[in-house]
Amino acid sequence: MEMMDKVKILKEMIEKSNKILFFTGAGISTNSGIPDYRGPNGIWKVREPVYFDEFLGSDLKKIEYWDYILEGRKFFKNAKPNRAHYAIVEIEKRNKLLSVITQNIDGLHLKAGTSKEKLIELHGNNSKAICLSCKNLYDIDDVLKKFQENRVPPKCHCGGYLKPDVVMFGESLDTKKLSDAFRMAEDCDLCISVGSSLVVQPASLVVLRAWEKRKPLVIINIGETGYDEIATLKIDDDVEKVLVYSIFD
Repeated sequence: MEMMDKVKILKEMIEKSNKILFFTGAGISTNSGIPDYRGPNGIWKVREPVYFDEFLGSDLKKIEYWDYILEGRKFFKNAKPNRAHYAIVEIEKRNKLLSVITQNIDGLHLKAGTSKEKLIELHGNNSKAICLSCKNLYDIDDVLKKFQENRVPPKCHCGGYLKPDVVMFGESLDTKKLSDAFRMAEDCDLCISVGSSLVVQPASLVVLRAWEKRKPLVIINIGETGYDEIATLKIDDDVEKVLVYSIFD
């Protein structure tokens, strides 16, 4: 089936739905200049991730991780939402949006105008740093500026170590966020996965939950995903183009 034929089907599915759940991954933000993680040129092809327990146990690993955050900040700081993000906002304006559940930490859904109460950022948001002891929050750019100057693992005023307010490898997800996400998967009448390889668990299990509850499942992604075989509709193409054609045109 040609891509535009699939887009026509998606457009019809959207028109018939009133409680749409979007599940988004790194692929929705690549057109905003933010590298993905598992694509052909993904970050994890060239860099080994620092695990949470390593970060806790070693100042050298703390410095390595903060260097990684510093290196990537140039992509995140000035990134702007693309038309895929705005297409989802349009769905909210039409009162058809149940929720946006994102694996992304870039904050672009909020910048585009998705309501905070409609958004679940499963893996956090990298605009802040959090104290591991007292949970105080800091602006990430202020923390990075000081780190760049002194090359010392950043600390809170209370003496506790800071980390970016994101979920690291080996760190558990927020149980309330995950519970809310599963509830949205059960309540939706259409689940659309956008730009995710659907291999990272437990986040990807949200999409599986929607399928288990017999909700129509649409997957939009360049390349294979973990759930292609169970999808009602799979569109292997640029996610921005597909959403623009499906929602605005």
